[in-house]
Amino acid sequence: MGTCEELSGTVERIVFRNDENGWTVLDLESDEEYHKVVGTLPSVQAGELLRMTGEWVEHPKFGRQFRVSSCEHALPTDTASVLRYLASGAVKGVGPATAHALVEKFGDDTLRVIEEEPQLMAKVKGITPARAEKIAREYREQFGLREVLLAFSQYSLTPAEALRCWKRWGVKTVDTIRDNPYLLCSSGLYISFERADAICMSMERAADDSRRVEAGILHVLRHNLNNGHTCLPRNKLVSTAALLLGVSEETVGDVLIDMLHNFVVKEEAIDDRAFVFLPHLYQAERYIASRISLMTGFQTPVSEKTIHNLAVVEEKNGIRYEEEQKKAILAAVETGLLILTGGPGTGKTTTLRAIITLLEALGEHVAIAAPTGRAAKRMTEVTGCEAKTIHRLLEVQWDDSDQPAFARNEKNPLDIDALIVDEVSMVDTVLFDHLLRALKPGCRLVLVGDSDQLPAIGAGRVLHDLIDSGALPVVELKQVFRQALQSDIVANAHRIVSGEMPIFSQKNGDCFFLPQASYEDTAEAIVDLCVRRLPMTYGTSVFEGIQVLCPGRKGEVGTLALNNRLQEALNPEDPAKREWTGEHGLLREGDKVMHIKNDYDILWTRDNGDTGLGVFNGDIGILESIDVRDQLLKVRYDDRVAVYTYDQAQELEPAYAITVHKSQGSEFDMVVLPLFRNQPQLCYRNLLYTAVTRAKRLLVVAGNRQTVENMVNNDRKTLRYTGLKHFLCTAKRAFV
Repeated sequence: MGTCEELSGTVERIVFRNDENGWTVLDLESDEEYHKVVGTLPSVQAGELLRMTGEWVEHPKFGRQFRVSSCEHALPTDTASVLRYLASGAVKGVGPATAHALVEKFGDDTLRVIEEEPQLMAKVKGITPARAEKIAREYREQFGLREVLLAFSQYSLTPAEALRCWKRWGVKTVDTIRDNPYLLCSSGLYISFERADAICMSMERAADDSRRVEAGILHVLRHNLNNGHTCLPRNKLVSTAALLLGVSEETVGDVLIDMLHNFVVKEEAIDDRAFVFLPHLYQAERYIASRISLMTGFQTPVSEKTIHNLAVVEEKNGIRYEEEQKKAILAAVETGLLILTGGPGTGKTTTLRAIITLLEALGEHVAIAAPTGRAAKRMTEVTGCEAKTIHRLLEVQWDDSDQPAFARNEKNPLDIDALIVDEVSMVDTVLFDHLLRALKPGCRLVLVGDSDQLPAIGAGRVLHDLIDSGALPVVELKQVFRQALQSDIVANAHRIVSGEMPIFSQKNGDCFFLPQASYEDTAEAIVDLCVRRLPMTYGTSVFEGIQVLCPGRKGEVGTLALNNRLQEALNPEDPAKREWTGEHGLLREGDKVMHIKNDYDILWTRDNGDTGLGVFNGDIGILESIDVRDQLLKVRYDDRVAVYTYDQAQELEPAYAITVHKSQGSEFDMVVLPLFRNQPQLCYRNLLYTAVTRAKRLLVVAGNRQTVENMVNNDRKTLRYTGLKHFLCTAKRAFV
């Protein structure tokens, strides 16, 4: 950041304004000089006097600009400035002609008349009393936004945050927030509880104010969604909230009772213990349970034709399915509802192909989906049928608060007869709820996943709860095929699941271990593997088939540090290569990058000229070019090139090294895995298992054997409080 400076002057004209976020570009007259000013200035109009703080920046295309961080503005007072202000269209209903007429009639007093005595405007030719009142109303609303900006600035809230609040509450914004600052924590406003609490405390409110306690309870529930919990035990919720707020547990308990009576939260007794839910999670888990129970009622007996068709598929493909595979194939047709699970090499893909073939032979329209773009792409490759992300299948749309809304739902269900969903372990409760709501009655559902992999990033443990409930058919493929067992990667994956140490080859295998003595040695070994050893031995590179996977982001062997090292080694600073710095660090032309959020508005063009929209969370590509003049970045993803604006490019980060969590649903030819005294919370069995099963051709682990052993021995599953299993079992009993 540059030096913070001040700039004052009169707004000459508004060059550009984004009404959604208030971003504004304007010309400012200051001491007979003109300056370009940019920033979030949603209510500023021509003719106003501004006093701003900010910094001078050099824009590559538009030159020197003043970027505003805070702004105080006063309405114009002299006749010329008032005329310029009104004639600019600042007030709806007042154009240049009306502005001249008003200023000619009222002079310097024009703005006061509009606000305080609007009936006097009716004396101006062409302005009726009704129009005068409408002009006054528009002016007051605009003044209201200015009041919000001014009031919020004293609480260190940004103009963009003030604008979001204004859009929700309008002229009542300031009074609403002064009455209850914790409304700032509402969904879509992106203001933390801690900041809202600081604002409230600055107003000298009582620590045990019921609105503060209620907000604290909701904050604890929302915060724990990030830890995977869809609910919390009542006693834990009360004690945690009391500690957070510095009040007694009795006070929290009393407020919680009121919240339950007012349906602000929901409560359910699970195994004789009270659990508290946010309403939307409570409704989601109950809906999932009731819908699954209903779907188990749609069963079709296995016909001789189906058995015959399966035999034909075996003969045609030269395959003899194992008994468990046949059981899964026939269950998908017989019950219309199935969970297919199993580790690597157990034949899940072969089984899926048979299920798809049989269902299509019955004339059914089969759709295939997966949680991520890379998982969907892999499903397309292995099944030969187009797969989509779940979000795309449901035709996601994003609202003003950047929250997903799905066009496919109960009122507009998917026009399909069967749905196969891969990598279900990655699907959270809310997304699964939306998916089920989009299925028409009778639609078959086959859920495919590996319960030994990492759980979903979002709240819930859908796959585990579905399996544990016994509410629907589950077929687990356990037999590892002989061909698969020839791979040390597959064999070690099954050893890890069984709690055994992996066996690393010394020479001719596909799974190696390189012992290291320190963090620094481990980091250097990773760089050497990626820059020299693996490319020389296998003729590939980090930009093609090699991927570094890390348990976490932090530390000397985390993604942040290793990305810096690998970027410096593989794509160093070069005067011929342009650079751009975003939220996730410096990006340089030629860098390997990952897209970290589903974005359905990014335009891409295939090499054959076809165009489309959408880049998905987890997509990995190469940054081909940075256009400084037009502020665009181009990223190649296999056979297509996506074009990013600078704003959209905030969704990119370096991808020489990525976390194991980010790798879910993906496979890589070669995986390099640094394991050296990683953080204890990242040393557990299913994280190691997930990392190992990402490798198709080669796995190299560099680090400390004790760390590997610690991960194998730590089978403590991450605790997640959910209600889904309980609701499934309850619904199952109700339908019996």
